[in-house]
Amino acid sequence: FIFEYALAKLWMSWGLRPTAMVGHSVGEFVAACLAGVFSFDEGCRLVATRAKIMQNLAPGAMLAVRLPEAALRAELSEALDLAAINSPSLCVAAGPIHDIDKLKGRLTAKGIACRLLDVSHAFHSHALDPVLGEVETAARASHLAAPQIPIVSCVTGDWATAAEMTDPQYWARHGRAPVRFADAVSTVARE
Repeated sequence: FIFEYALAKLWMSWGLRPTAMVGHSVGEFVAACLAGVFSFDEGCRLVATRAKIMQNLAPGAMLAVRLPEAALRAELSEALDLAAINSPSLCVAAGPIHDIDKLKGRLTAKGIACRLLDVSHAFHSHALDPVLGEVETAARASHLAAPQIPIVSCVTGDWATAAEMTDPQYWARHGRAPVRFADAVSTVARE
């Protein structure tokens, strides 16, 4: 969060002003901060609290898979979730380590390219369901304002509304929902 924020502020100090922003997962917190949804201090506090809450969960795994969304969904057991759609043919599955290992074995046997991500937990999966209320409480403690620069939501893949950006439930759902990055980039590209 801090590195992305600092990089964006550096570019802005050089005169590069965004007319729209999109951020992948925690990157959307940076976009929201830059757009005035919450202050830098509140953004740091919210991201740190969210991370601390998530670190208390059971370990998990994530697997990048060279498949489109529908094809990967067809391969997922009930223990696994679609965690991200990063491009039309690159998605990420998340879940318990054992189940991700089984998925990796099945996909590798079929000749489908996949790679374990270097993560400690199954982010953007149902593993986060027990802590969504805590994340919402942390977001509720922040002053949330309408964005002053348009943001594309990675939860919906479409332009974020002021109602979404100022809703603490949105920020709780943000860590649970699949990252719809490919849709978000497509939305920006259409403008």
